[in-house]
Amino acid sequence: MKVGVFGANGRIGRLLVEILSQHQECKLSAVFVRHKIDVALPSGCLVTNDYQEFIKACDVIIDFSLPEATQQLLNHLLISPLPLVCGTTGLQPEVLGLMEELAKKTPVLYATNMSKGIAILNAILKKVATNFKESDIEICEIHHHNKKDAPSGTALTLAETCAKSRGLDLSKVRVSGRDGNIGARTKDEIGVVSLRGGDIAGRHTVGFYADGEYLEFTHNATSRLTFAKGAVDASIWLVKQKNNLYHMQDMMQF
Repeated sequence: MKVGVFGANGRIGRLLVEILSQHQECKLSAVFVRHKIDVALPSGCLVTNDYQEFIKACDVIIDFSLPEATQQLLNHLLISPLPLVCGTTGLQPEVLGLMEELAKKTPVLYATNMSKGIAILNAILKKVATNFKESDIEICEIHHHNKKDAPSGTALTLAETCAKSRGLDLSKVRVSGRDGNIGARTKDEIGVVSLRGGDIAGRHTVGFYADGEYLEFTHNATSRLTFAKGAVDASIWLVKQKNNLYHMQDMMQF
C-alpha cells in the first residue's frame, strides 16, 4: 500500500517517515513539503510541493500538518478523492465541514489523538459521564512547551464526549481556567485546564468529582511514536472501509 505523508517535516511526520520506510505492509511513496526535507527517505519516494503529483503517487494520505495546510489539502482531495487519515488539531468548523464533504466521496478517519489508549478512554467516559451524573467534570492536559494550540484537541474531544453524554452543548458549558472572584462552579460546567512545559508528549486527566468520592482517569503518552504508529494502523484499516467519516473508536470497534 502506497502511503503519502503530508507534513513530513513535523515531529509526527518525521516519525511516520521512519516507520513507513521499514514497514512490511506499507510503502512510503511520497512526501509533501513546502521547501526541502532533511530526513532520510527510501529510494523512489517522491518529494513534491505539487498537490496533484502528491495525490497521484498515493493510495492513502496521512496528514499531521497545520490547520491552514489541511484546509488546502482537503480542497484538492475534493477534486481528486483519496482515503485520508488526518491528525491535525485546531481545525475550524469550516475545515471540518470540508472533511465531511470529502467523506461522502472517500473514507476519511479524523482523530485529534491517534493513540489506542485515548480511544479506549473515550469509550469509558461515555458510560461514566452518563451514569455518574451528580459528579462535576474537570479535565487537565499537559504538553511540551512547543505545543501551539490550547486546550489540546484531545482535551476538547474528551470534553465533547462528556458533554454529549449528558446532553450538553460544550460551547456553552466549557470553562478554560478560572481567575478571581467568579462565583461558585455551575452544575453543568466542564472545566478544561492546559499546562505547558518540558518535553511531555501528552498527559490527559479527566476527573468526575462528587460529594464524598471521585474518579480520575489518566492517559499518559510517553512517546510520540504512539501517535505515528496509530496513524499507520488507521491507514491500513481505512482503505478497506466504505465512504464515511471515521474515528479511532470505529477502528477499534467501540
